[in-house]
Amino acid sequence: MITVYTTPTCPWCNSTKEFLDNKKIKYKVIDVSNNKKAAAEMVKKSGQYGVPVIDVDGNIIVGYDQEKIEQSIKKMKAHK
Repeated sequence: MITVYTTPTCPWCNSTKEFLDNKKIKYKVIDVSNNKKAAAEMVKKSGQYGVPVIDVDGNIIVGYDQEKIEQSIKKMKAHK
């Protein structure tokens, strides 16, 4: 499962979602701008307050990094 922690005004968050959409990869979006519980969960997982934070089956990626996202997705698919 892929979760993208995001805010509405974050351009890197939009780039992350576009990247996943273009690859036809399903993911869950969590807007941390108005959800304190989700924001706390994101910080606990990543140690970061910045977005995007991408959780690919437990592998945490901070920021928009296509290579890391692709590697994590390949690992996730290999384990299924």
